Amino acid sequence: MAVDGMWNRRSLLRGAAVAAGAATVPLLDAAVAAGAGGADKVAGLPPDTLPGGAYDRYVAKLAAAGKFSGVVLLSHKGRTVLSRSYGMADKEKGIANSERIAFSLSSAGKPFQAVAILQLAQQGKLKLSDTVGTYLKGFAKDVAEQVTVHHLLANISGLKSPDEDVRRVFQSKEEVQEYYERWARHAKLAAPVGTSTGHAGAEIVIPALIVQAVTGKTYWDYVEENIFKRCGMTGSAFYTRPRWLTDKHIAHPYMRSADGRVVDAVRNLDKSSSNQATLGKNPGRGFIDVPGDGGFATAADLVRFAHALSDGTVLERPYAEVLTAPKSPHGPGSFGAYQMPVRIVGGQWVHGRAGANPGVGASWNIYPYTGWVGVILSNSDGAMLQELSAREVQAVTGGTPGGGGGGG
Repeated sequence: MAVDGMWNRRSLLRGAAVAAGAATVPLLDAAVAAGAGGADKVAGLPPDTLPGGAYDRYVAKLAAAGKFSGVVLLSHKGRTVLSRSYGMADKEKGIANSERIAFSLSSAGKPFQAVAILQLAQQGKLKLSDTVGTYLKGFAKDVAEQVTVHHLLANISGLKSPDEDVRRVFQSKEEVQEYYERWARHAKLAAPVGTSTGHAGAEIVIPALIVQAVTGKTYWDYVEENIFKRCGMTGSAFYTRPRWLTDKHIAHPYMRSADGRVVDAVRNLDKSSSNQATLGKNPGRGFIDVPGDGGFATAADLVRFAHALSDGTVLERPYAEVLTAPKSPHGPGSFGAYQMPVRIVGGQWVHGRAGANPGVGASWNIYPYTGWVGVILSNSDGAMLQELSAREVQAVTGGTPGGGGGGG
């Protein structure tokens, strides 16, 4: 399985790109565009976040060295402060990366599942204290009777996931659905309920199955209708592999194969026996993402999602606070929330999620105290996602870089 009409009006100001290869120029408020020397005084923005600032220069350096292909975006209170795109979304068709391109999210899509569950809790259709057996049949007795929805979302279920057929290539949505329903039912308790389980895949699939049981819709349809559509995320969806192959608005992931070649992970599922070792990690093998995981989004759509979490669009404020409230300590200033880590950096909260697969990297961070949102989307191996996200956090908060948005 796979290891942040909401925008204000903005001025489009064109200028030279910071480095060769930048495919877009930033959309800035006129006050910010006055120049890096005075913009921070006028607009109160950290200098490192501005075009030509430390973060912009760092991303440009990585891209010039062939270590980043994708999009980075910094938004402050609904205005884009920095937007850069590098590399190609589809090398075969000559399509460049841009803000209009949707990227695979990998684990960065897991919080959509928690939002879906909390929507149903808000409506009184389920309780976070309900057990797995309240909604689903076929699970082991101790799992059905002891593991609650809360335990699953907080990643403290004590579950051990069953082995997965990592070489299987799926051919339909129905096949993916049937396989993971059956797979999840083989999950076992490996530790007392309440024990942290890290990335137990069953904790991702089971809540999605509960969403389906309660709503009568597939997980994919529910999230598209009740999260993406509500947020105005018009470039986001759970695209299928055939759509990935043909739609010019979806970035192709470029991974390094077992024989050392850089290949399109969707177009090269199993072209040679030498690639069999990497097939199981290939994001293209799944036809559609596992229920509860993944999805595709543009950088701008993830900013819309971040704003929708704070303005009541997808969750009433108390339930939005339940989503991000610390549930368990991970380390100094770091905590587990519902399907995402939350951290204290530079005296402020940072909420976010990251994910990675071969040729795929995604990170979004929300800074609720200051109104910032940061997005990083990549479609190549070696993108240094954790370091990029740490540099983003440092630019926004002034804190010491200490890792990315969390998750993988």
